[in-house]
Amino acid sequence: MIGLDDPAVPTCSRAGCRLPAAWNINWRNPRIHTPDRVKVWLACDEHRDYLHDYLATRDFPVVVTQFGVAVDRVPEVAR
Repeated sequence: MIGLDDPAVPTCSRAGCRLPAAWNINWRNPRIHTPDRVKVWLACDEHRDYLHDYLATRDFPVVVTQFGVAVDRVPEVAR
């Protein structure tokens, strides 16, 4: 598959996954980051929901965008 083991191709952030990234998982830890601090994990199609849910269950605000689409901030989680 194209992208496997090619360091020039961004890969999924899921441990052990080497598939090309298709999504940005934009998130922050609200206990230590302001809404304008955005951290990004990359995800393949298979692990997009897994990575989103991993963060969301910890009450971290998460916004998923297509790979390469940046966000300026990650808003608070609605409760």
